[in-house]
Amino acid sequence: MIAFPNAKINLGLNIVSRRPDGFHNLETCFYPVKIFDSLEILHSDQFEFTHSGIESSSGEDNLVIKAYRVMQKKYGIGQVKIHLHKAIPMGAGLGGGSSDAAFAVKLFNELFKLDLSTAEMEDIVAPIGSDCPFFVNNRAVIGKEKGNVFSPVNLSLDGYFGLLIFPPFGVSTKEAYSKVKPKAPLYPVNEVIQGDILQWKEKLHNDFEDSVFEIYPMLNDIKEKLYSSGAIYACMSGSGSTMFGIFTDKEHLHNISLSGCTSFSFSF
Repeated sequence: MIAFPNAKINLGLNIVSRRPDGFHNLETCFYPVKIFDSLEILHSDQFEFTHSGIESSSGEDNLVIKAYRVMQKKYGIGQVKIHLHKAIPMGAGLGGGSSDAAFAVKLFNELFKLDLSTAEMEDIVAPIGSDCPFFVNNRAVIGKEKGNVFSPVNLSLDGYFGLLIFPPFGVSTKEAYSKVKPKAPLYPVNEVIQGDILQWKEKLHNDFEDSVFEIYPMLNDIKEKLYSSGAIYACMSGSGSTMFGIFTDKEHLHNISLSGCTSFSFSF
């Protein structure tokens, strides 16, 4: 069985408060985008994990293997052969590893005929990573608390075009949180996201940019380049390092060239 785990972007990200458990309460809009890994899982007489594409871990810290171990312990599923082809960059704020884990659980559910509900699969992947539950249903949602409590949102970017720009470095989550200052948002994401998209530039902010741009000024340069090239909205995804722009005209996507960066254009 094969699946194609996709990436996500964050449309705004407010870091609201620090939690007693050491994590942070936040609010954001998760939106799926059309850049994909490839994941194949087959029945086997012994466990085997292989990978190709962008370099990734083949050890027990790989989220696909973590998902398998959880399913093996909880449901006693049999041995499998797994191959993961990585195209979504790591440490990029695109949720690639989380998506791989969530899609793995969906494949295990189908392969072993477990008949798990969406809610059950969300509960299974939640301890693996905060972003994982989003990818089970894989639709635009507002994420709150640690980003794993969802509410539906009436949002479609059909007809718009996107550009992802990957700089030649990643940003660790620990690094991104190092200088974060939680605060009550001036503009709640849920309200802004359902308003005029032309107001997003002024009202839809990613609080991680305040700290991460200090460490990596190149990211602010990329954001300014996206706007000067015609983006109606530009932002960092998650804790970085990917920057993205939303455009009304795909011709603008060809006007952007940044030394050392990799870009990927797509339609929503």
